[in-house]
Amino acid sequence: MKSTAYGWLMLAGILVSVLWWSRLARRDERLLIIYFAALISAFVGAKLVYLAAEGWMFWDDPQRWVIWATGKTILGALLGGYVGVEVAKKFTGYTQATGDWFALIAPFGIALGRVGCLVHGCCLGRRCAPAWWTIRDGHGIARWPAVPVEIGFNIAAILVFIGLRRRHLFPGQHFHLYLIAYGIFRMLHEFLRATPRVRGEFSGYQIAALAVAGLGIVGFVRRRHAQSVSQVGSAVSSFS
Repeated sequence: MKSTAYGWLMLAGILVSVLWWSRLARRDERLLIIYFAALISAFVGAKLVYLAAEGWMFWDDPQRWVIWATGKTILGALLGGYVGVEVAKKFTGYTQATGDWFALIAPFGIALGRVGCLVHGCCLGRRCAPAWWTIRDGHGIARWPAVPVEIGFNIAAILVFIGLRRRHLFPGQHFHLYLIAYGIFRMLHEFLRATPRVRGEFSGYQIAALAVAGLGIVGFVRRRHAQSVSQVGSAVSSFS
């Protein structure tokens, strides 16, 4: 029953994002190609980064094929989705920024997916002393509320980006800002999550989180440089 609810929630998130993006695609049909490229590459990235960060540890597990088939990570989805969008934009010749839309779609989808994690009982936090803020797993063990905290982070991100859009702040940079913020958040939050460690207190997901934040920083700097060049060019053209 729990796994069914998880699957329906994930499907609902995809359906809502498809409907929203389809409305945007009325302006330009290439946007639909870009969206599906992002969706497919996000699924591929989610699987590949999971295998690199954790999946390889189950090589000797009798259930490894089931584990590998079901394992995935949001960090990989963000990395893969970003690459997919960039490739699709080059392929279609679309040159306008799309990140501000994805900055709303991504945290919404992630928050909804984490509700599925909450229902399914996966992606747990570390064991800790019982308190009013802890949650109990299927065995009654008190744990850090990793999933609720991440849901809260993504809801806060949505509210922030709605505010930035209304005030026309950092146009074209919202998804880069999300990558930076989420990457840093996950890198730190990983210390409180019950994920396999590759060395000491560090997990493979922290490497992926740093890659997400780094990708956001690189994208932010490149976009800012491109916008500066465009503004200088417009000023020179007006002066001429």
